[in-house]
Amino acid sequence: MKPRTAIVVWLLVAAALLFVGVRAAQGATPQTSVSEISSEVMCPVCGTLLELAEAPQAQRQKAFIARLVAAGKSKEQIKDALVAEYGNEVLALPRGSGFDLSAYLVPIVAFAIAVVALGLGVLRWRRASGAPGEDSPAASGPSPEDSERLDADLARYDL
Repeated sequence: MKPRTAIVVWLLVAAALLFVGVRAAQGATPQTSVSEISSEVMCPVCGTLLELAEAPQAQRQKAFIARLVAAGKSKEQIKDALVAEYGNEVLALPRGSGFDLSAYLVPIVAFAIAVVALGLGVLRWRRASGAPGEDSPAASGPSPEDSERLDADLARYDL
């Protein structure tokens, strides 16, 4: 191989590696969009999702998000900026840490307590009613006196 050809081959390999590196760097910071963020944050004025809100404040908030998207900020960076600007109430879903974690845990714990209470109630109810096969008034039938009285009543109605 001639030296000039070797240099060209090395330059092509270096350019290919550079291209792959740039593509990998672009993939590492995923782009987001205004509509993607708008579906995850709330309008601070009307309390609805930003993508559904039409209030003037919502329009300003969408413009703020558009500026951050154009600046190349990630979704989390944009959400952090929105929280700094408008407070935690701007997030449609609470964060999964701190006090906001209770929004996820309280319903789960309440459901678990309800299931345990229901299970204990069913066990207590089944024990109180007695197990099948035990002597219970319904299982043993009427007493001899009740049978005689029933027969007498039925005989009165027979024609």
